Amino acid sequence: MAEILALVEARLRTALGEPDARAAVTFLGTDRIEVLRFIDGDIVRYATLGMSAQPMSDPTAVLADPLKGPRAELVLSVRGGLADTDQVLRKLAVLAASPQVEGLVVAPGASLDVGEPLWPGAPFTSVLVAESGGLVEDLELDEPLEPVRFLPLLPMTSNEAAWKRVRGAQELQEKWLSQGTDLRDPLRHSVLLD
Repeated sequence: MAEILALVEARLRTALGEPDARAAVTFLGTDRIEVLRFIDGDIVRYATLGMSAQPMSDPTAVLADPLKGPRAELVLSVRGGLADTDQVLRKLAVLAASPQVEGLVVAPGASLDVGEPLWPGAPFTSVLVAESGGLVEDLELDEPLEPVRFLPLLPMTSNEAAWKRVRGAQELQEKWLSQGTDLRDPLRHSVLLD
């Protein structure tokens, strides 16, 4: 586990630079989850470290395989200086612990909801999990371990989350793209939905 997390942190540092802050959260019955903060100009990136220590397993499986199963970490990018986004640290840790706590398999296209604003004044309580491989490349591990995927999180307003449940993740992403939505704006409004 420690070896995997060392490789994950090295991959994050290679892709995002040196973290300027880190926080750790431990929930009862789970492994420790850290959240690292990286500053890149006016963009602040938060990345979890610890979610990939154990593979995610199908909640219907009788026994969880200690080796096989998808592994992931979460990455959130926002524009700095517009809101107190550092308050998102605990919520990201909650989302990163959800595979251990709730038996969730976090995958692209999924919605994750924390039930309260991601940070003070945020119009978002949920995020859309996007495809990996863009900002931080997947980290290959030795067989039989699956690679660690670095999944971007895209904040959604409650209207967008409801629309996504009906129309799907792909259509929501197309709507964002067609309207030139700045998904890193921590105070943005919902896109126009038909």
